[in-house]
Amino acid sequence: MENTLLIDAARRLRDAVEPLTFSPPVTHTYNPLIYAWAAHREYLARYGASPKKVLFVGMNPGPFGMAQTGIPFGEIAAVRDWLKIKAPVDKPIIENPHRPIEGFDCPRSEVSGRRLWGLFQERFVTPTRFFADHFVLNYCPLAFFSEGKNITPDQLPITEQTPLLDACDAHLSDTVKILKPRWVIGVGAWAEKRLKTALADAPVNIGRILHPSPASPAANQGWDRKATEALVRLGVW
Repeated sequence: MENTLLIDAARRLRDAVEPLTFSPPVTHTYNPLIYAWAAHREYLARYGASPKKVLFVGMNPGPFGMAQTGIPFGEIAAVRDWLKIKAPVDKPIIENPHRPIEGFDCPRSEVSGRRLWGLFQERFVTPTRFFADHFVLNYCPLAFFSEGKNITPDQLPITEQTPLLDACDAHLSDTVKILKPRWVIGVGAWAEKRLKTALADAPVNIGRILHPSPASPAANQGWDRKATEALVRLGVW
């Protein structure tokens, strides 16, 4: 049975961030919770229906991952072939010609998502085993671009960050209340920082793993081993 509370929380986040505006150098903002809602809703319904022990939280959508599929770290092959989700994806109202939305037909592979979901597949083999105790979300649902360049939420002006972070903090808090995880793990340092702020009063343990982005030299040398070692050291695995 699907967790309507989790779906309702995602709707509130989707609607809270949609009217926000961002100044240059941001040229385009994508909200995949709108144009890729069908896939995101299916992800929540299929895999978020029960309490979890561990919640992984990423930063925000990558241009060839969640921006295309609506799934956190949504590398297309991993979503289609392992998670078994493939849903229609529409277009943003204003599309960035440098980052077109092609949905599940996008020919690019997101390295971060390939690494993250690849680790989970290697360790747990099936989604059923992984999602029995784990779940994955992004803290911020919006993707930001300056023409062809990706902009992360921490690069926005403070005045524009504040309402965005308020909405994302509220959603994270709601998600933790719904899923009741024992551990919340930030995928990267910035995500961990947001967890410590948003969940300061929540009865959870907070940890971090190295972000799998290829932009990180450390992640390009045995990321799966380093992530596993961090989780074992914390006592999560």
